[in-house]
Amino acid sequence: MPATGSPTPLLDVPAARGGCPFDPPPAYGQARHEHPVARVRLWDGTESWMLTRHEDIRTVLRDRRFSADARRAGFPFLTEGRKALTTDHPTFIRMDDPEHARLRRMLTADFMIRKVETLRPQVERLAGELLDAMTEGRHEADLVAEFALPLPSVVICVLLGVPYSEHAFFQRCSSTMLRSDASPQEVTGAQKELLDFLAELARAKRADPDDGILSRLAQEGELDDDEIASMGRLLLVAGHETTANMTALSVAALLQNPRELARMRAAGPQETEAAVEELLRYLSVVQGGVARVATEDVEVGGTLIRAGEGVLCMLNEANRDEDAFPGADELDLARPGSRRHLAFGFGVHQCLGQPLARLELRVAIPALLRRLPGLRLAVPFEELPFRHDMLVYGVHRLPVAW
Repeated sequence: MPATGSPTPLLDVPAARGGCPFDPPPAYGQARHEHPVARVRLWDGTESWMLTRHEDIRTVLRDRRFSADARRAGFPFLTEGRKALTTDHPTFIRMDDPEHARLRRMLTADFMIRKVETLRPQVERLAGELLDAMTEGRHEADLVAEFALPLPSVVICVLLGVPYSEHAFFQRCSSTMLRSDASPQEVTGAQKELLDFLAELARAKRADPDDGILSRLAQEGELDDDEIASMGRLLLVAGHETTANMTALSVAALLQNPRELARMRAAGPQETEAAVEELLRYLSVVQGGVARVATEDVEVGGTLIRAGEGVLCMLNEANRDEDAFPGADELDLARPGSRRHLAFGFGVHQCLGQPLARLELRVAIPALLRRLPGLRLAVPFEELPFRHDMLVYGVHRLPVAW
């Protein structure tokens, strides 16, 4: 008979990170070893289940009995701001099929591997231009501001048809929306600013179309301006925040690990692809996990999760599961099987833009290391400002020298 779990929460989530800033919170690792299907307490006192094992999370994310619909009773929200943000204007990643499939299908062709690969020359050229500008007449820079953030920002702006000249505005909005300590008023205010901007852009593209995704959606006529804005908001924020932080955090991790840095510098195309998968596994920048709510009673990992109960799938901890990745707490760019990581989620809701993220990482990190063989931190490692206050992890700044 499956256990039903203890009525007393094991821990409050989100939990704080511990010693090594590249590792998930120690409390998650302890839970994975002792209570892999654990009861936890959220910010508002409500309780949810937390999953930390790789196989358990794969099981839940491919099981249609667990809903991604944030409008369902019992859906767990990691922060008060996240609840306000999601319920205010839910995007298709917070919907179930057929609604989710209908909206996702409108974008599938834009992010297919073959289509994304055609962008490689543009991404390589952009990386070179950013490095030219960063290194001209100088030997120090903030890698986040001058390379890691602008590269995916420019790319997603080109794809969507959003003017990059507005990058300071949309980056300010997205930073507020992703702050874990932001109030409901702050996040909904930032979201409204961004949605209003994108809705106006969609209206303009109906009259004056271009080659961008927003223009195509406007011309196809299936969505109104507000729906296009909601879709654009998801793509714009997710399309630059995650990759920017993965790039900077990867560089920080490599600079702390001379053996793996040397491997990365020497890597050919195939080795680079494998190395990027290991970095995605090891770093897993999505801090808050993936939320679901059970629509019927389901047994997971020997524990009964009842209909209406929420589930938090901690992807970063699952990627440190030794049963899936032996020696999981070590960064090993030659590790076999790293691609089984869950950094992009799993199942029908897994990240639509993962081919683009992979391309950008495969281009950006080698380009940087080729250009700057003497790359090093410009401040002590202990002084790096890690993004403990954000739902997407990384560093706020990465001062480097060469």
